[in-house]
Parts: sequence; C-alpha cells; structure tokens
Amino acid sequence: MKTYTPNSPETLARLLAMFMITDGNMDPREIESLENLHVYEILGLSRKRFMQILVDYCNDVSDEAEGDGTIHLIDKPRFDALLEDITERKQRILAAALAIDICKSDGAINEGEMALLRYMLDAWGISLDDIENEFVKP
Repeated sequence: MKTYTPNSPETLARLLAMFMITDGNMDPREIESLENLHVYEILGLSRKRFMQILVDYCNDVSDEAEGDGTIHLIDKPRFDALLEDITERKQRILAAALAIDICKSDGAINEGEMALLRYMLDAWGISLDDIENEFVKP
C-alpha cells in the first residue's frame, strides 16, 4: 500500500479517497463536493494530483483483493494506518469535517460511512462540537 509523509496534503487526500469509495459507488456529487468545498485549495493539491491519489488508493485496494476477487472496501488495518498518519489535531479536525461533507454529498450517509466516521472521531478524540467550533464562526 502506498504511503505518504504524515500530515501531508497527500495523506489527507488518501483518507478522503477512502471515504469516497467506502460505499462502493463513486457518486459524481462527491467530486462536485470537492470542487464546491474548494478541497484542492484547502489541501494545497491540484485537482489532477488529488485524482491521482484517488486512483492510486483504488488500485491499492484492488491489489489487496482476496484470491476469489473479493475486495474489502472497509478494512480496519488499512483504516488504522491512514488514521495514524494524521497526527496533528488541526489536520484531524479538517479531515473529519471534509470526510463528513463528502459522505453526505450524495444525499445520505450510509451505514459503512457512518461506522467509519464514528470510528475515526473516537480514535482521534474529536467530537462534532470540536468540528463545529473550528469551522462555524458566530
């Protein structure tokens, strides 16, 4: 599995890529949300670079398929490795906020996405209030 420097824009992009494919369906609204939220600018990556990271992530997941072709879109060791590579609290809150927005961009947060979001927030000790306090200004 490809890895990037901890806390790098690429590491955050890879985590977001995981959320984009967790439900097994790449919805065009998820790509639109990246544009609408200015994710590329926020992360400091070009659109092309983000998309390459997304493709690389999909390839890595595919490479990990079982002998019968079964692909595990949600894999705890893979997810834990991604979470461990984001160590700065501010980066964690940013990643969580963006992941939530991406998950809801297709109109619903499915069960798998919700489980990953909860797991991520618990692992990082982040609450929805923390995210709101960082991004919602009075």
